Amino acid sequence: MAQGKQSEGASKPAPETDEPELDQDAEGDTLVSGGTPMTSALKPGLYVVATPIGNIADITLRALEVLKSVDAIACEDSRVTAKLLARHGITAKLVPYHEHNAGEMRPKLLAGLRRGSRIALVSDAGTPLVSDPGYKLVRDAIDEGFHVVPLPGPSAPLAALILSGLPSDRFLFAGFLPPKSAGRRAALGELAAIPATLLLFESAPRLVESLADMADVLGPRPAAVSRELTKLYEETRRGTLRELAEHYAAAGPPKGEIVIAIGGADAASQTASAETLDAQLRSALASLSVKDAAATVAATTGLPRKQVYARALELKAGERKGKE
Repeated sequence: MAQGKQSEGASKPAPETDEPELDQDAEGDTLVSGGTPMTSALKPGLYVVATPIGNIADITLRALEVLKSVDAIACEDSRVTAKLLARHGITAKLVPYHEHNAGEMRPKLLAGLRRGSRIALVSDAGTPLVSDPGYKLVRDAIDEGFHVVPLPGPSAPLAALILSGLPSDRFLFAGFLPPKSAGRRAALGELAAIPATLLLFESAPRLVESLADMADVLGPRPAAVSRELTKLYEETRRGTLRELAEHYAAAGPPKGEIVIAIGGADAASQTASAETLDAQLRSALASLSVKDAAATVAATTGLPRKQVYARALELKAGERKGKE
């Protein structure tokens, strides 16, 4: 997936590029496919190829051999892919495949596979299928019995996980959170109890607000903000969510593409989150009914209203017993 892809409500303009037909079969070069040396031409099928996320040198020899050998390359933006190919002296037919035309182009690509074409799928940066429409093409290719081959390589979430210093034995990539605070808090509420390191994409303009929401909903968890991964000004800043929110609020949004890694739920973080919820409920119950207090706190924390209401009832009942 291209790390810079963002779900910000407004879609980015569709790339301006021609849409050539998949109407030829070319001779393929000898290469390694599926881990087995081949002495014949590249086998027909769909090749899912990872490309650099920043440093243009981060591409495997196997990926280059496949890109040289396929009949067509399905790409997000032909201008971006063309630069990569030119760097390595590769000429290939480029076919646009992105979020704006996936419904139209997917049947054409599948038709090419039916004719025995060899097609590579790439994104603008990183590993395809991570937050892009590529998975639908792979799903349909599998359903029709076509040969599908992954060519691993750069991945922004994995690079950020490595740099975070957080546990890597269990992690969850959740892409971009909703752009507005209410939706973001609701999504964070769903992730709060997961005992795994969380990996998220975020845009620079939204970073401060997102970190503040994360601190409110998830509590004082360890986290890391990585930007410009593999590039000259690569940077990772570590701290609690609140510390990171305060730093970027003072320093201003950083430049570049951003990945946030957050420590997973454990007994301590769940206790802290429960204490935060109770504190907010007690404050709200001081001036509101149980129903209104629960609704207010649920909207603030992103937690399910039913869960917050049940806890509000418990706290209210405890107050009554304390007065008896």
